[in-house]
Amino acid sequence: MKRGNPDKTQPSPPDAAADFFTRSLMRWHKHDNHRTMPWKGERDPYRIWLSEIILQQTRVEQGWAYYERFIRTYPDVRSLAAAPDAEVFKLWEGLGYYARCRNLLKAARQVVSDHGGVFPPDHGAILALQGVGPYTAAAVSSFAFGLPHAVVDGNVLRVLARYFGVQESVDEGPVRRRLEAWAQRLLYREDPGAYNQAIMDFGATVCKPASPKCAECPLADGCQAFRLSCQDELPVRTAKPARRLRWMDYVIPVFGHELPLRERTGRDVWRHLFEPILIESPMPTDETELCAHPMLLAMNGGSAPGVYECSDPYVQLLTHQQISGRFLVFRPVTRPLLPDGYQWVDIAELPSVALPRHVRQFFDRHSSLSAG
Repeated sequence: MKRGNPDKTQPSPPDAAADFFTRSLMRWHKHDNHRTMPWKGERDPYRIWLSEIILQQTRVEQGWAYYERFIRTYPDVRSLAAAPDAEVFKLWEGLGYYARCRNLLKAARQVVSDHGGVFPPDHGAILALQGVGPYTAAAVSSFAFGLPHAVVDGNVLRVLARYFGVQESVDEGPVRRRLEAWAQRLLYREDPGAYNQAIMDFGATVCKPASPKCAECPLADGCQAFRLSCQDELPVRTAKPARRLRWMDYVIPVFGHELPLRERTGRDVWRHLFEPILIESPMPTDETELCAHPMLLAMNGGSAPGVYECSDPYVQLLTHQQISGRFLVFRPVTRPLLPDGYQWVDIAELPSVALPRHVRQFFDRHSSLSAG
């Protein structure tokens, strides 16, 4: 891929290149950046922090509606800190990466307990909040308080790697630290918040991951990737490990108006969400094997259900896992004895229960989940 020989060891971009980069980017932001988002230009640190947590590993288009629902329901950090966990998890349902929601609650309660319900105007104190990393701390610091801290996310790494022709993996620690130092050097200190917004929007709308708009890019004259025609090959990323494969089947005995659920605990996926009776297997199972599973037989008086509905296989992709399985629904003649940890829940209450997305989708589609 290497078509040139950029200096891999330079500690910072040359002054002339840095000044051209920053001036051109700020000019673009002032005249040509038309990207709209409800949190753009926001100065309230609570709203900025909330938007950044929601948007972690989430597309703007998906996170937008969640942000607006959270603001309507919890207009300030005190109302969020005081909310019941189950209520917040229900509002978060469908966004995934539920550790973010747990951290959201912990951080809100930190702000109330440690800072009197007011976000601290200090970068270090913001960074100390649960679930807040360098990127989020820089965003809140610069947008809300005008502090000179550069944001570095995937958009920023891509812009800098292309502009300066970085041909090493941006996932490697030394390379990333070098780019973070460059980002700080390039920061427009008269208005750090505007600069941070500019470079993020620029990466999202012009210097895009695929099909970057080089023909209309105001930085093209100084861009090493454009000069070397390797913009589609940068940034270099380290190959991700293969996803872990898991097979998780759900068995759902419906008795009258009720079905069993349990809250997931421990440190596994979907912690604090609720799910039907789970049968996890080391290998894929078919419908016949599922019907003959000892757990199902024990619930059904020792026999396989004579009448049941088995879904088509589902697949749920997570960052490091691929989860597949089926849903099997049957109506036992007598009330089953449930495995430990499960409890009967009225079907009418399902809309208010926080569920993993694939479970929610199944319940929403499955018309037979009503008292028969």
